Amino acid sequence: MAPPILRGVGIALLVMIYSLLAHYTHQSADRADLGAVVALTPVLLIALLLAWQSSQRIAMLILVALAVLALRWQWSTLTQHVGLVYWLEYMSMQIMLFVMFARTLVGGRKPLCTHFAEIVHAPLSPKHVIYARQVTVAWSAFFAAMALTSTVLFFWAPINTWSIFVNFMTWPLVGLMFVAEYWVRRWLLPELRHTHLLDAVRAFRHAATRPR
Repeated sequence: MAPPILRGVGIALLVMIYSLLAHYTHQSADRADLGAVVALTPVLLIALLLAWQSSQRIAMLILVALAVLALRWQWSTLTQHVGLVYWLEYMSMQIMLFVMFARTLVGGRKPLCTHFAEIVHAPLSPKHVIYARQVTVAWSAFFAAMALTSTVLFFWAPINTWSIFVNFMTWPLVGLMFVAEYWVRRWLLPELRHTHLLDAVRAFRHAATRPR
């Protein structure tokens, strides 16, 4: 297995290559076929992975295959609306992340960032519990704002402006959120200053690989 740093570099390179391809392909009718392939590849790979891990593997793989056939059948329509495909894909991801965080703020559930904080800092002080809930609210608002901004730019701004936002500004803005949260945490919870900037990222990865 590759060392974590190599996996991280590999993932970062893949994200950069995908962003460049997405920006390059969706702006011209001459590149519509490649644009549709680039836009649909992540969705199909995720669907294939989920189908392979499903307890109903054969049935789910058949559904994925049928979906591919349906996409092939409607290929000419897809290539005429490549930008819309990209927008729907981006919106789906942002809305999914918004729901993942926001749903833990209602119904007596444990806020998601409280769960992350417990992985790194348990047991939490009452002050830290309140802070973790506020961070969950902040991340929910962030993903909602990203979805709204993408929609406004897609429908009311030049397509190049929208593409620059979604392909080249999304990850820097996510990184900025982590940095801002780190410094706010150091200010409001000085007893936790021994922690590191990447603790939140590690907690998210840890939580994602274990059942809750």
